[in-house]
Amino acid sequence: MAMYGATIGKLGILTFPATTNQACCACIEYYAITQYYLFYFLLSHRDIFIAKGGGGAQPNISKEIIVNTAIPLPPLPEQERIIIEIERWFAFIDEIEQNKTDLQFIIKKTKSKILDLAIHGKLVPQDPNDEPASELLKRINPSAKITCDNAHYTFKVPTGWIMCKLGEICALENGYAFSSDDYKQQGIPLVRISNISDNTINLNGCVFVKKEVDDRFIVKNGDLLIALSGATTGKMGVYENENIAYLNQRVGNLKIKKNVLLPEYRNYYMFSQIEKILKLAYGGAQPNISSKIICELQFLLPPLMEQKRIVQKIEELYSYFDNIQKALEA
Repeated sequence: MAMYGATIGKLGILTFPATTNQACCACIEYYAITQYYLFYFLLSHRDIFIAKGGGGAQPNISKEIIVNTAIPLPPLPEQERIIIEIERWFAFIDEIEQNKTDLQFIIKKTKSKILDLAIHGKLVPQDPNDEPASELLKRINPSAKITCDNAHYTFKVPTGWIMCKLGEICALENGYAFSSDDYKQQGIPLVRISNISDNTINLNGCVFVKKEVDDRFIVKNGDLLIALSGATTGKMGVYENENIAYLNQRVGNLKIKKNVLLPEYRNYYMFSQIEKILKLAYGGAQPNISSKIICELQFLLPPLMEQKRIVQKIEELYSYFDNIQKALEA
């Protein structure tokens, strides 16, 4: 048993000859008690041992505290029956935990499949009355000749949709190269790659900047930010804060051109592309990707009304699975 530090009360049964270092206590059972009954009893008392630990930042317990612990001692046959019952319930609990892990994996895969169906026009039906996506591209460049020749693709492009490049409907703005000398205790929060987590922007522990910068480096509520370098290249997060922030270098801000794309649809589409972006990254141990490469990504653009129906359906399905996830974690 560990007697020192954060691991007070941690237990293990030796399966080979050994000796112990300091701050470890070897518990050798007598004939009146079985090894596993003693083990499970001590395991049940770990919180008590931790509470008795003294010593401030590095708590510890003494051998005397352990040996003076009172233990209920049943007859040996009952000890064996208790051990069998404990291990039966532990096996049952382990099976439940494994089932929870399996179900969490299934939920993750199902959400990924929902996104895949959504971005290929298979999640909700098409409506022939919707304004076709080709008209959305004309809003960006009215003089451009927009063609809907989708016949050369290896999959069936849904009616009213059009294949384009991400850069035709969005602009990716890279961040500003702030110096560490610019970091302050107060001011405008600075979004760095480390602040992108779980599809959102977490400003806990962020640094601040007081200098003025160009508008293109300002992050606003609803902006979608992308990591452009490091092992997490391609990870994304939506900035959900009414106050502005600044954008650091190697973080991209994907901004929609005119009213051709719903921000929510943009987000879901790009979340489905994270693994693809990481595969496109280059640079070996420190991968990175350019704004140009991301803007060259193919984007299957639906009509605006269908985007709304897709977002509504995704959020409906995700809400169902999120409730299951919360129940598993409760």
